[in-house]
Amino acid sequence: MCPRWFSTISQVMHNHDILSHLKYFHHLKALDLSYNNFVGSIPSTIKLLYSLEVVSFAHNNLNGSLSNHGLLELKNLKELDLSHNMFDGKLFECFNKLSSLTLFDISSNRFTGVILPSVIANLKSLKYIDFSHNKFEGSFSFSSFSSNKNLEVVAFINENDTLTVETEEPIGWTPMFRLKVLILSNCNLNRQKGSVVPGFLLHQNELQELDMSHNSLKGQFPNWLIKNNTMLEVLSLRNNSFGGKFSLAFYTNRNTQKLDVSDNDIIGDIPRDIQKYLPHITRLNLSRNSLHGVIPSSVGDLSLLEHLDLSHNALSGEVPIELFTNLPNLEILKLSNNTFHGEVLSRNLNWYNIDRLHLDSNSFTGKIGSETSDEIIAITSTGRISLLDISNNLFTGLVPVWISDLPYMRELVIRNNSLGGSFSCGTAPFTFLDISKNYFSGPIPSCLNFQGLKHLHLSSNKFTGPIPGSFWNLSNALTLDIGDNHLSGRIPEFLGELSNLRILILRKNNFSNSIPNELCKLTNASLIDLSNNFLSGSIPSCLRNITGPSYKVFMRTTEFNPSAVESVYSSVLESWYIRKPKNEALQTQDEVMFTTKTLSLPYKGDILDIMSGLDLSCNKLTGEIPEELGLLSQIRVLNLSHNMLSGPIPKNLSNLANIESLDLSVGALVSVLCLYSVTL
Repeated sequence: MCPRWFSTISQVMHNHDILSHLKYFHHLKALDLSYNNFVGSIPSTIKLLYSLEVVSFAHNNLNGSLSNHGLLELKNLKELDLSHNMFDGKLFECFNKLSSLTLFDISSNRFTGVILPSVIANLKSLKYIDFSHNKFEGSFSFSSFSSNKNLEVVAFINENDTLTVETEEPIGWTPMFRLKVLILSNCNLNRQKGSVVPGFLLHQNELQELDMSHNSLKGQFPNWLIKNNTMLEVLSLRNNSFGGKFSLAFYTNRNTQKLDVSDNDIIGDIPRDIQKYLPHITRLNLSRNSLHGVIPSSVGDLSLLEHLDLSHNALSGEVPIELFTNLPNLEILKLSNNTFHGEVLSRNLNWYNIDRLHLDSNSFTGKIGSETSDEIIAITSTGRISLLDISNNLFTGLVPVWISDLPYMRELVIRNNSLGGSFSCGTAPFTFLDISKNYFSGPIPSCLNFQGLKHLHLSSNKFTGPIPGSFWNLSNALTLDIGDNHLSGRIPEFLGELSNLRILILRKNNFSNSIPNELCKLTNASLIDLSNNFLSGSIPSCLRNITGPSYKVFMRTTEFNPSAVESVYSSVLESWYIRKPKNEALQTQDEVMFTTKTLSLPYKGDILDIMSGLDLSCNKLTGEIPEELGLLSQIRVLNLSHNMLSGPIPKNLSNLANIESLDLSVGALVSVLCLYSVTL
């Protein structure tokens, strides 16, 4: 009878019994069992396959320790990929036995302890090593690689703060290797030496990809890295503390495609002749620095540019029209959080290739687009734009009718401008629509494409009339914010059928009658605000059913990274070492206003996953406070003030262990709070 582990494999492999007889395949040289659902440990009998040169168990659910394992008896092993499993334990010196290894990938596991220099030093045939995403600790000296003259690829992305990579000891060490790819991200690099750029890089001139992001490295921006490595395709130095000017003078590099120096302390202007030094750049991220001045029109000569992020700087002036007319490959343009001005959207612009356009938090003025028939036909028929964010600007006038018919438009954010009139219906497949803090009037448009909407923000406008019946189609909605308008009528019962709803904001309207019991079906809701209306009747006791969400849905980041080199290493397992282009999520962050401790504040992004509250204040509610509200153990804010409630305050409100703000003021309640304590 074959071992259980082999039996499991044979079932996965459609009941073939090949694996149960693997021990007889003495001449087998390559074994690739990656991307399956294997569990348990690797059987020690694998040592019987003594001819193996290539082994991959990548992307499974295997676990256990590898110390003194049969796998380590495979003397001929050249390529070993155990990535994306759950292996644990330490890397003992027994790994020294694998002296023929050229590829060693144990990334995305649970290995712990220190990385022994002797293990690395004895693997003299290594070309490719990836230790990323484990739980190593202590200090690792990069000089352990010094004698590995064949080394080409080193990847080390750390996920905790317990490991430090040092490159400056011993002083004066000289590498024998010529790296093509070096990834040392979030490694507390050279913390003991003042977080300096690794000195051994002065001896590297064949790099194709270099990532030293998230290391708090200090000093002047290392322009020499671009100068010394003429084959450099990807350079990421994001989230460090580099200062000085972003100068590229005399450092022409025709191979650089992706450059990310975001989130540093770089000052000065964008080089006016940037196209001379980065002629083949496709992704350029200079965001979150202290750059000032204007965008030079020469940026429009970067004809291969696909992603450009200049957000969160101190740039000013008007945006060169060349960014819209001369860059046929531009897909993502982020100019957010600067001081740009001018009528950037009033021109007859080429939007046809842009996928995501971020112009928010500037001082742009004028109207959105023109009304020429040719432009409307072109944009609605060939336009690719899926995200437009012009929030927090000074745009005026009407929103063009055609904007609601853009075939790929999923996220439209025009919050906090001076736009008015009615908002037109259309067929655009919105998932995120925020038109709040404007001057839109009339009824809420009832003929929008609601089915895919997840976040709908219509607050702080002048909408009138009832909530349209078409809101019934908001079956996927997570956020519905229509507060601070002039809406009236009853709160529709069908809102309780929107089972995915996390946030419901109806405050500051003219809704009347009672709170429908159907709202108690919103068991996943975390924020419900019905305050400042004319609601009457009693508080439904079934509100105890609103226990809050069980999983997270709100996004934290809206940034992008440069992609990796498309092919960095050639091996028998080559298909698994092709680094595909990587895009971080660019989804718009949700933002709502909610009152806590008498302050109305904006809550944005992933904090909404932990924020919970119920606000029924400033209505005409009567009767007693249902004691069932004491079962809302996760709630942080409860506001029932400024109603006509009577009777005793329920004692079991003391069960609200997470309460931060409790307001029961201005009513006819009989206080018994002295009988128990409520921590505020």
